Amino acid sequence: MPPTTNNLAQPKFLPMTQREMNALGWAELDILLISGDAYVDHPSFGVALLGRWLIHHGYRVGIIAQPRWTSTDDIARLGRPRLFAGVTAGALDSMLAHYTAFRKKRSDDAYTPGGRAGARPNRACLVYSSLVKQAFPKLPIILGGIEASLRRITHYDFWTDKVRRPILLDAKADLVLYGMAERGILEAAGRLADGKPLADPSIPGAAFMGAPPADTPTLSLPSHEEIIADARKLMPATLALEQHVHHANQIAIEPIEGRHLILTAPKPLDSAQLDQLYSLPFTRDPHPSYKEPIPAADMIRFSITSHRGCAGGCSFCSLAAHQGRSIRSRSAKSILDEATTFTRHPKWNGSITDVGGPSANMWNAYCADDPSRCQRASCLVPALCPHFVVDQLQTIQLLQQIQRIPKVKHVRIASGIRHDLALKDRKYIRALVRDYVGGQLKIAPEHFADQVLRLMRKPGQKVFEQFLDAFEEECRAAGKEQYVIPYLLTAFPGTTPKDMQHLSNWLHQRGWRPQQVQCFIPLPGTVAAAMYHAGIDTQGNPITVPKSDADRLRQHHALIGSTAAGDRPHEKHRSHRR
Repeated sequence: MPPTTNNLAQPKFLPMTQREMNALGWAELDILLISGDAYVDHPSFGVALLGRWLIHHGYRVGIIAQPRWTSTDDIARLGRPRLFAGVTAGALDSMLAHYTAFRKKRSDDAYTPGGRAGARPNRACLVYSSLVKQAFPKLPIILGGIEASLRRITHYDFWTDKVRRPILLDAKADLVLYGMAERGILEAAGRLADGKPLADPSIPGAAFMGAPPADTPTLSLPSHEEIIADARKLMPATLALEQHVHHANQIAIEPIEGRHLILTAPKPLDSAQLDQLYSLPFTRDPHPSYKEPIPAADMIRFSITSHRGCAGGCSFCSLAAHQGRSIRSRSAKSILDEATTFTRHPKWNGSITDVGGPSANMWNAYCADDPSRCQRASCLVPALCPHFVVDQLQTIQLLQQIQRIPKVKHVRIASGIRHDLALKDRKYIRALVRDYVGGQLKIAPEHFADQVLRLMRKPGQKVFEQFLDAFEEECRAAGKEQYVIPYLLTAFPGTTPKDMQHLSNWLHQRGWRPQQVQCFIPLPGTVAAAMYHAGIDTQGNPITVPKSDADRLRQHHALIGSTAAGDRPHEKHRSHRR
């Protein structure tokens, strides 16, 4: 059975209760989306984005946000959906949301009303899938979001210090849609509506159990059993998966327990489709049932996503692993239209807090060659690839156009920039300093020891120093007192006490007192997690890995002192100059 209509009206909010369904005239849902986050109708929240996208294509969608896991009452509240249940832990891996780098419980959660911790379970994808199976036996379950994406193959789990099976098996789900899932979820919904099997290579960006296809190029990963027997096998598996996302016609296969995990390559939305997606009528507000503010909603209400993907390929970054290395940008018109809608919002205060993506200065960047032939892990490191094309002055022109919209008083860049890329055009730095830095500019050098930066896939110390000189010169020329706010990372694989002393000395010489510091957490599916677990670099060479809490704390306290608050996933403490 196809979607009920191709002209299904978009509700003000997706329904979360039977009463709201009745008001829409919906006797049943086609698709139920379950999330570990509160429901905020903003395109930065996955279930809101996919929910409106599905409704736009004719499917009736409801949301269960942060259900209780002691019974099936919340899960069953909207009734059994006709096609499937989509499950996500939310914007963060639930274990990262709950625990610090030293495995201590966090006291807050920015994606929950009142900012309170404890509204989602550990390993939320597994728990929610179990509840769906109890409430709706034999209903297909599709996992998505960052928790499922990064755990789609055999992976190292920091919180148990063990290698775990692909999440599909532990959740007993039918499919994982990894990365940005708009195409995959429509294909999956269409197949189920037509009575076709869900596990099929035609679904882009999917992981499922099945037989290797006979007529498609395949990429063989080390088996689960091989990785369990030899930790070093996790590195080639992770590197292969990293390359897999750039090869559109290739299937990756991981043998496990006598079966095969099949992974299809993603097929991202193009510019026109992104424009269509972000033109949907998001209210940008939490669902009206919430009585307390949701911190994350307030932080990003008037922010704009200009593009997806990051060409940097940092070895520790979950965003690059989730969204991919190729840049997909929205048109200037689409971005300007979205900014104009802000001025009609009842809470509009005149300020757009961010225009960007994983790195703000990559809008409209593209590869002038064939990306499917590329074997690089980063378009920027060890040097800017000659095929990577970006005109950062286009970004400045876009910001200037936004600034001219009536009732827009301020436009800021809050998502951070790549400083090595910014150095390619001094006019870009000049414009940032004069108009788009609100006193502080976020930069992520992460470290200053070059051998550590190479492992991170970050530019060297001299590049950061060159950017600082340029930034400070432009500040003086503009007569402005503004500061670079550096993010720093401690206890990264390959970091020695000597490296930490080098970093500490550099900061002392500059007169900087660092507070914006995170202790490294090996996130599942990242290259850095393979480094941490196997104790090797990407070439298989042994590296020093600070693993014990004592060693990690020693490195962390070398920068921030024993009284610092440590790392936080949602907010980071300010660094400032004395």
